[in-house]
Amino acid sequence: MTTEVNVLRVFTNDDGEFGNSLGVVCAGAAPAKDRQRIATELGYSETIFVEGPPPGFGSVRAEIFTPALELLFAGHPAVGAAWWLRERGIPIRTLQLRAGVVEVHYESELTTVEVFAQWTPEFALHELDSPQDVLDADPEDYSDDCAHYVWAWVDKPVGHIRSRAFAPELGVGEDEVTGAAAVRITDYLSRDLTVTQGKGSVIYTRWTPRGWVALGGRVIHEGRLRIT
Repeated sequence: MTTEVNVLRVFTNDDGEFGNSLGVVCAGAAPAKDRQRIATELGYSETIFVEGPPPGFGSVRAEIFTPALELLFAGHPAVGAAWWLRERGIPIRTLQLRAGVVEVHYESELTTVEVFAQWTPEFALHELDSPQDVLDADPEDYSDDCAHYVWAWVDKPVGHIRSRAFAPELGVGEDEVTGAAAVRITDYLSRDLTVTQGKGSVIYTRWTPRGWVALGGRVIHEGRLRIT
């Protein structure tokens, strides 16, 4: 059986550069028993399997897999899937993930999801002295069985940070951009943020005192591929 995969890049910069690759698969084309294998073969930090909604229905179910395991929630698959559905003429109001129901908003060029911070995986948050220290960080120093997020202020008054993420236990040595970690750091700092991660990917977040974080960014479609 051949499965079509739509390949997106999520959390690009303003010029459509950088971002994290994401595989999007119609769940009906991928039996549940094959989903982990497909995600492993694709090798993206996450692949999301999306059920097709009935006509006029504003909510869909989806499952997210890393190359190693299934996740209850991850940020760039949620944003990417919501964007992809609107591009197909199926804008949604909510996305039903294992963690819970994610609210979706389309804001001009940004696709935004609102999530409860406690849904996201735990990250060890390491504040470094400067953005250059973040760029110079050695992944080998963070190679244990914990997910690590190193960050530093670029401009504290405006809420701009520079970051990198290392998550070997999820099958991802270094993630180009990590929505779940952006949710965690936003909740930890209790303020809105602009996050530049990896080579130059960009995330925008909004914090609320109720424990919810809005996570948004730009998405582009890179193409399609088939996997057997």
